Amino acid sequence: MQNLMDAKTLAYINMFGVLGTLENLCELVPEANEIIKDQKPISIGFDVKGGPAATLFFKNGKCRMEQGCGACDVKLPFSSPEKFNGLIDGTVTPIPSKGFTHISFLLKKFTPLTDVLSKYMRASEEDLKDPVFFERSTRLMLYTIGVAIAQIGNNDEIGKFSASHIIDGSIYIGIKNDIGVELICKDNRLVTVKKPPEKYRAAMIFDSIETARALFDGKVNALTCIGTGKIEMHGMVNMLDNVNRILDRVALYLA
Repeated sequence: MQNLMDAKTLAYINMFGVLGTLENLCELVPEANEIIKDQKPISIGFDVKGGPAATLFFKNGKCRMEQGCGACDVKLPFSSPEKFNGLIDGTVTPIPSKGFTHISFLLKKFTPLTDVLSKYMRASEEDLKDPVFFERSTRLMLYTIGVAIAQIGNNDEIGKFSASHIIDGSIYIGIKNDIGVELICKDNRLVTVKKPPEKYRAAMIFDSIETARALFDGKVNALTCIGTGKIEMHGMVNMLDNVNRILDRVALYLA
């Protein structure tokens, strides 16, 4: 049985879950928006051999990610998933294969953006005492975790086993009267959409942003929260059972 992390799966999480959250960071956090508010269109492609490929597009304070690494202004190639994971944990400095003239953007804007993201994703207890920071950080975590569920379900061996038991349809994971994500399952493959679905077959809804945070930080048990009504479960419970098994793997990868 695979008990440890798989480097390729982690690369997919880091690409679409972590770097992908820059989209939301620039929307939710003024400090991040300020860094690129006057940015002319520029794109950075990340191409991982034997792993994921994606492109980040920046323009006027906004950021979006697309799969694939085709026409980009700056291209950062990685010889393996391990090397790409090193970029995220700060142990690898990539060398562009394209776009050396845009190196100032990487140093003066992209790196500061990822520093802000790290501040919110690996928040200190002191920062979390600020209610505005707490709210933004928790929302960003929900987006990251929502995407990580799909990447683990599609790439991690244990995750794929759980995903193989999820019937086709949409699953809603969100905070009551607030934000949420849609997890779409089709033919045992998972895709995350960063907004609540109009219709769903199953739902896991936190009663508050505080409950969501406590669960994300491992301070409370999901079953206990369900028992006390802090987490509501609706619809096809077997879909949620398998998602929760994948969620256990998320904690390992994002620790």
